[in-house]
Amino acid sequence: MIRDYFIGLEDHPNDSPVELSNVIDQLAFDDQGLIPVITQDAHSKVMLMFAWMNREALLETIESQRMTYWSRSRQKLWVKGETSGHTQSLISMSFDCDGDAILCQVEQQGAACHTGRQSCFYLQVDAEQKKVWITGEPEST
Repeated sequence: MIRDYFIGLEDHPNDSPVELSNVIDQLAFDDQGLIPVITQDAHSKVMLMFAWMNREALLETIESQRMTYWSRSRQKLWVKGETSGHTQSLISMSFDCDGDAILCQVEQQGAACHTGRQSCFYLQVDAEQKKVWITGEPEST
């Protein structure tokens, strides 16, 4: 069971690394072969976007150090910035404690969001006023 594998890592010695391929084999890809990915700016720590990876996208990201996702709408690999020029270079990658999510810290060139904003998370909830505020301005092109 996948969860058991990650529970076993909780007491694994910090000075004894685990083979990357073994961990990837235990990740909790869903029934469509996808795993969620949060992308964060490595310097500002701003959350830039949420996307999906399949095994091929994950391996390509690790190999190329360029963020490669699985586009559910296009049903193909998507290298961030291949058409817009707004690229993401991988700085670090982490898996969560259950092996069911990935956090990638990146160096972002240009806007991360297709709207031209720095982050895809620009709709700010104001729970007290029961409103949503639109924050951040699109970059001018």
